[in-house]
Amino acid sequence: MTHAHIAGSIHADVAKTGPQWLTLPENLNQLRAELWPAGTERDGLGRIVIGGVPLTQVAAEQGTPAYVIDEQDFRDRARAFRDHFAGWRVYYAGKALLTRAVARWVAEDGLHMDVTTMGEMRIALSGGMPAERLGFHGNNKSAEEIRFALEQGVGRIIVDSFHEIDRIETACRELGRKAHALVRVTTGVEAHTHEYIATAHEDQKFGLSILGGHALAALVRCQSSPFIELRGIHSHIGSQIFETHGFEVAIRRTLRLAEQFRVATGVELAELDLGGGFGIAYTEADSPMPTDVLARAFEDILDHECRGFGLKRPQLSIEPGRAICGPAGVALYEVGTVKAVELENGRSRTYVSVDGGMSDNIRPALYAAEYSCALANRTSEADPVLARVVGKHCEGGDILIRDVFLPKDIHPGDLIAVPGAGAYCRSMASNYNQVPKPPLLAVRRGETRTLLRRETLEDLMRLDVGE
Repeated sequence: MTHAHIAGSIHADVAKTGPQWLTLPENLNQLRAELWPAGTERDGLGRIVIGGVPLTQVAAEQGTPAYVIDEQDFRDRARAFRDHFAGWRVYYAGKALLTRAVARWVAEDGLHMDVTTMGEMRIALSGGMPAERLGFHGNNKSAEEIRFALEQGVGRIIVDSFHEIDRIETACRELGRKAHALVRVTTGVEAHTHEYIATAHEDQKFGLSILGGHALAALVRCQSSPFIELRGIHSHIGSQIFETHGFEVAIRRTLRLAEQFRVATGVELAELDLGGGFGIAYTEADSPMPTDVLARAFEDILDHECRGFGLKRPQLSIEPGRAICGPAGVALYEVGTVKAVELENGRSRTYVSVDGGMSDNIRPALYAAEYSCALANRTSEADPVLARVVGKHCEGGDILIRDVFLPKDIHPGDLIAVPGAGAYCRSMASNYNQVPKPPLLAVRRGETRTLLRRETLEDLMRLDVGE
């Protein structure tokens, strides 16, 4: 199966009936299981039910738009990575979705966590994540953030530049502490994903280049520092990745670097973090690898490459990225207007406007990310119509779903649910057009809990201290 490339033109050729991967559904009311949290179904009234809670109930009690996360599905995915990658350290991506409750789930299920800012560190710690299980990322960590991480006993700092090494050494000297560090390297692997989330090619902001010799120099610098305990190498080739070939190349290059470091220093590095960023199904075109298949593939690659370089198997880490929280979440909207826009040659396009948009999901506007959706409050026997779901913001690019089939009788007041919204929606939300951010709600066994309350206009007004 081919995968929908995450990038693409916002304005498709309307002479076609949508992108090549989009097929006319035989039954608009059927939910494709791979797109939704496990156990999602329609009840006898045709309503979508997630975690035992009808989405109409969520809308009635909490309003729309809203983010809904299936706690059981989230935790099952976390445990699947923990169990299938037994012996590895599995790092949850705090940047994808983080609240104190989420941090508690991750901690209770035995995972580690990546954080990139002071805010993420504080929320993770407040939620019960042990400091020693945190990995502190970022390409421009401030002196204050580094000092805080050291004071809290954060498990490892992922070094991203020589200036950062200076800052770490200064903070360690002042605090009388030693930092545990991995050096992030760029392997030159071109991951098949959007350029904004491909992070191992040379011309981007993260890491130190193997090709230019900077990575080896940074490793040697850290190893020789009296303030840093160098643990190993960190590599990350990108996000929303569906195959393992790129990882195979990256592993080979990082192990070759580890061998060069051993020759230069006589020291064999203890740890290797291979990143991850595994893809999820946003549309019918996406076919992510099952967790157990991924694990076996990585084990085979590691065993082969370690033997080839004559290296002992290091302590390994993996970062699933959106693969844990992404499929566990949906976004819920109410339809406000529906209109057919007449185009050339007798063609038309149906625009369905909802009460959210780019302020609660910037990804489609940022890099034309593709999503699916379904009518959530009822079923319909009407014919399908090719539609474009758009938001309420004052931007022509405020498009949530560029091409999707919806029933022709869709009308104001209907509810639309968007799967795959558990990652990088709430965490990237904004107040564009002075719109308050939606709530984040956890559902489980027929109950709903608020993890993040809905912002109000009063919240926004309190931030405005000017007269």
